[in-house]
Amino acid sequence: MQMGMVGLGRMGANMVRRLLHGGHECVVFDVSPDAVKTLVKEGAIGASSLDDFRAKLTKPRVAWMMVPAAVVEQTLADLSARFEPGDILVDGGNSYYVDDLRRAKALRAKGIHYVDSGTSGGVWGLERGFCQMIGGESEVVKHLDPIFATLAPPLDSAPRTPAREKLAPSTAEHFFERIGSN
Repeated sequence: MQMGMVGLGRMGANMVRRLLHGGHECVVFDVSPDAVKTLVKEGAIGASSLDDFRAKLTKPRVAWMMVPAAVVEQTLADLSARFEPGDILVDGGNSYYVDDLRRAKALRAKGIHYVDSGTSGGVWGLERGFCQMIGGESEVVKHLDPIFATLAPPLDSAPRTPAREKLAPSTAEHFFERIGSN
């Protein structure tokens, strides 16, 4: 699957690396050209501007934002001005849910899908996986399942609690069992 990443700090860059290792295609953009160049050397497709970023994404475009909280609104506005109905914007920050509801409503009016996916894992996420708290329209989230599965920790990364040992794994534990490998 192809996905774009805006924001190549320590977590954003490692999420791209995990996705590349999982066989996905990543288009990357950051305000730091050096951050883009580093990931291009590792197999990502670099973009020199948001217009270039948009042009390199295939429809429906998927852009994941891993930017500081102070620039989420502006980044979202910049991307949504370039995106079309059917495209998908994902905020990987841990935004206040009321802000996510407002953003989803505003983008829905433009026909753009919004997914909030509060992401944690820090610099260790590359090796261990990233935990995600995902919210959005069911069909859009399902479309993104291959991305979420690749980013998630392996199913056996933590022991199951005694009450859940005999139950089938749920998506709360990991997507892999439901969708298979890429």
